[in-house]
Amino acid sequence: MNKKLVKRYSVLIVLFFLPVAFLLMLYPAKHNYIALDVVKENVLDIASNTDLELQDHITVLAFFGKTPMARATAASNLKELIYNKFKGFKRFQIVTIMSPEAKSDLPALKKEIESHEDLKYWHFVFLEEDEIQKIYGSLKSEFPLDEDLSTSRVFIVDADLNQRGRLDDRTDKEREKSAIVYDLTSYDCVEVAIIKNKMSEDIRVLFTEYREKRKGNFDSSTRRANDLKGINNEQED
Repeated sequence: MNKKLVKRYSVLIVLFFLPVAFLLMLYPAKHNYIALDVVKENVLDIASNTDLELQDHITVLAFFGKTPMARATAASNLKELIYNKFKGFKRFQIVTIMSPEAKSDLPALKKEIESHEDLKYWHFVFLEEDEIQKIYGSLKSEFPLDEDLSTSRVFIVDADLNQRGRLDDRTDKEREKSAIVYDLTSYDCVEVAIIKNKMSEDIRVLFTEYREKRKGNFDSSTRRANDLKGINNEQED
């Protein structure tokens, strides 16, 4: 056989089988999918106080308190980097909790973030101070609410009322150096890099986890138990 033909057929065979081999390598990995960590269970729902509920939704929970326009920058970042990306996904919503006296500021806040788009999946809830504090107290955060009952930090709550985040937010270099473990339980909307690179990725991971669960390929409870055990061992060492 002509050497040129042999060479040509060899190249074609390689080009055909290489993608197939790559897909076969990826196939077993889907069953080992890593979920987004549960950092706190039993987040208090808002259903008893409003027509909305957190349960059965993937929720980004925000607190804008008495002066929501003071959080306009955080709201704009949340709109551009999270809402625009995930709006329309099944069961996705953003819920912003505010005080009753902030009702007059809501039109201005919506105008600030709307950009000629409807906010169908973004809900604004007005609660009294004690209810706001109860809900916030059910979340894991080392940062208290400001005096106006607001914060630039937002939280991810899953359909089972679990707060999601990262039990170990160290970089690869920090892990190599055995740096002290630190978590990421909330996301500062003023920090664009955190919202764009971490929060967006974490929500994407959560949606992927739910998709894998529907396929019967994933059990997040085992992963969480192993994570907690691993981190506890590191801290003890």
